[in-house]
Amino acid sequence: MAIRKKELQISRRTFIAGTAGTTLVMGLGTLLPGCSREDAVGDMAAGASKRFAPTVWFELDGTGALLVNIAKAEMGQHVGTALARVVADELGADWSKVSIKHVDSDPKWGYMVTGGSWSVFTTFTMLSQAGAAGRTVLIEEGAKMLGVEPADCKAVGGSVVAGEQSVSFADIVSKADISRSFTEEELGAMPVKAPADRDLIGKPTGALDIPDKARAQAVYGLDTELPDMVYAHPLIPPTRYGSTINSIDDTAARDIPGYLQTIQVSDPSEFVQGWALVIAENFPAAMKASDAVEIDWAPGPTAAVTEAHILTEGEKLTADASSGALVVNDGDVDAALQSADKTISGTYRTSTALHFTLEPQNALVEYVDGVFHIHSGNQWQSLILPYLAKSLEVEESQIVIHQYYLGGGYGRRLFGDQMIPAAQAARELGRPVKLIFQRAEDSRFDCVRSPSVSQLHASFDGDGALTAIDHAAAAGWPTLAMAPGFLADGVDGNGKYDTFSISGADHWYTLPAHRVRAINNELAQRTFLPGWLRAVGPGWIGWSVESFMDEIAAELGEDPVEFRLARLDAAGKNAGAAPNSVGGASRLAAVLRDVAERSGWGKELPEGEGMGVAVSHGQERNMPTWTACVAHVAVDPETSKVTVKKLWQSIDCGTVVHPSGAMNQAEGATLWGLSLALHEGTAFEDGEVRDQNLDTYRPLRMADVPELDIKFMESTEFPTGLGEPPLIAVPPAVGNAIFAATGTRVRDLPIRL
Repeated sequence: MAIRKKELQISRRTFIAGTAGTTLVMGLGTLLPGCSREDAVGDMAAGASKRFAPTVWFELDGTGALLVNIAKAEMGQHVGTALARVVADELGADWSKVSIKHVDSDPKWGYMVTGGSWSVFTTFTMLSQAGAAGRTVLIEEGAKMLGVEPADCKAVGGSVVAGEQSVSFADIVSKADISRSFTEEELGAMPVKAPADRDLIGKPTGALDIPDKARAQAVYGLDTELPDMVYAHPLIPPTRYGSTINSIDDTAARDIPGYLQTIQVSDPSEFVQGWALVIAENFPAAMKASDAVEIDWAPGPTAAVTEAHILTEGEKLTADASSGALVVNDGDVDAALQSADKTISGTYRTSTALHFTLEPQNALVEYVDGVFHIHSGNQWQSLILPYLAKSLEVEESQIVIHQYYLGGGYGRRLFGDQMIPAAQAARELGRPVKLIFQRAEDSRFDCVRSPSVSQLHASFDGDGALTAIDHAAAAGWPTLAMAPGFLADGVDGNGKYDTFSISGADHWYTLPAHRVRAINNELAQRTFLPGWLRAVGPGWIGWSVESFMDEIAAELGEDPVEFRLARLDAAGKNAGAAPNSVGGASRLAAVLRDVAERSGWGKELPEGEGMGVAVSHGQERNMPTWTACVAHVAVDPETSKVTVKKLWQSIDCGTVVHPSGAMNQAEGATLWGLSLALHEGTAFEDGEVRDQNLDTYRPLRMADVPELDIKFMESTEFPTGLGEPPLIAVPPAVGNAIFAATGTRVRDLPIRL
């Protein structure tokens, strides 16, 4: 069952739609005002007598219109445009006739996840081969129609061309017999274009999702409505786990017009514990009634836990040499430390960080004929489906997640736990239930970025040379809580660890000896549901690694850039390998040299100002995005206020598929990195987050935005991730710049002088 679009009511967008002027609309797309791209595709398809769909990923109809199916979530990164660009380039399509469709959950799409900067990286080859397969068939059939050999033809701009002759894709689909499909083996063997032969990839283009968004016609999960639906407002217990309800008194709520009832949620998956839902005919009534309903809770065992407790536990764990699992164990670190002429140490900490997506959590669920239809934007359908099935005690095939635009994801919508109580209520009430969170409830229910502690030790021999680095990091692990099957084995075969909570520690510097331990902070794990927040582990691991590298450079009296370059020699395991990490550390060195040159590294600055540098290899070692950042800061000697004047970034992500989308992501990630460096952070008090709205949780403001100078390195290498890597190097670059300006070393995020 698809959502009944004719019945959708999107009244809150009416004003916005009415203000979309003709010039703006025409500048962003060719569709008539009031006509969505999806509707236009439907109209064209209605007149097309035949379709060519050699794989599930696209279909070409008799008008020459190309529809690309997108199994990734759109949350502002224009992923549909990037992936459609890959298909259209290989196919040889006319870009002006390309549209996209974000698909609902279905096993035929394979594993559905949008996160970790994986979208282009994990689908580029598959979609290229799908497009190449289609091009092969079109050329074969077009050659027959032209009376020439396929070898004499090429597909370009929506036509098969042979010399002065051509035939359009529309004519081929309409007139030829091309019902051919391909097996996975055939697709895997399909040759794709060389970079020099590409026509669309890497070229400027508008994003396909922008016209509907500009005209307020894009549909987000929060916009969806169904006939006869009721609204639900959550009543969230004092702790994430272990709270139970002793009693519910809704006496005062019964006088509120529109209020229906309050129901208690029972969740066999145990992700939603001690909850109740206020049900009403409209959301204002649900909000008002939620204040009137009185619940007597028995709090869970973590009701007294604070941020200090969690960080103190992290410091104890990282100081215990027997704790955790080994992630890196190169050389003899113990021998180097024991024989050292000198050692230095640093403890780095980060505070709890919240997602604060513009669109708060929501889910509309309809239970029809034994099937749960869930309408909500989600990043990882394949993760939440098994938990929904467990909670509802049904098969996964009885659940369909209908996908919508996300008003911000940032990792929060990797887990769809808000769907669980909505689905429970829809079945119990026999009516569609739309669950909406207000901001405070959204914050209390957030899968926060865990507070973290990293301890690092460096040893030096009698000649002052660096001999080893020992690194231990502790935090709550999102993968342990939500996807334990993805935990990795320690390199010595002992223990398991969450790669998403330690990536970045396995860096590309060549060191005489290097050891990394990943440690789960069980107190954090029991207190809240740790989540993936943009850049995930590297967002705080990079803070400790790159800040400590600066400390070592200062200890040795070496320039921070030259110190790094000397260790980015691409030797041994850091040489890289095809196709993902060709060039290895030499490419990281290249972006570092580039950003140092562009920023004028080493120039004299006024008193109280400084420049700092940091590098990152992105999300994971097997899909490195090479990034280097320089920050220029000024620190007021009277108030200690830090002003970031300019940020430079040089980025090598291989082939840039969609340039404007890539720059949008780089700028957004860079600014969020700055926000996490200087502003964002809350603390646990009495078992839950202290700051629950933007009146006290302070992100970066417009007045704080510095000048940005971001450059993508020219490359034809395999495309790697981009949504998150530009965030990682910003906080340590800022911290290192503060040291250069003041001589004060900062070790806590957010930075407070």
